[in-house]
Amino acid sequence: MDTIKIKGMVKRITDLTERNEKFKKRDCIVKTEGEYSQIFCVEFVNDNEEKLDLIDVGDTVEIEANLRGREWTNPEGEVKYFTSITGWKIKKV
Repeated sequence: MDTIKIKGMVKRITDLTERNEKFKKRDCIVKTEGEYSQIFCVEFVNDNEEKLDLIDVGDTVEIEANLRGREWTNPEGEVKYFTSITGWKIKKV
């Protein structure tokens, strides 16, 4: 699993989603700066989602996250690929 850093402005923080008592998450939507700005959805899972309580929309932040990918075969036998960015540290800059 690779670690990445993303610096940008918070555009949105989603409401808490709880799938069961062991899994909860919130997403932080961040827009990077520069000529070729990008918009990323960074998920903060379980205890890490509470870190978003200290962040507001409009804040410039630096996020440290893990880049994860996986392969999944659906019931019809079609192979699909998924990529996620899972944040574990966020700070205002």
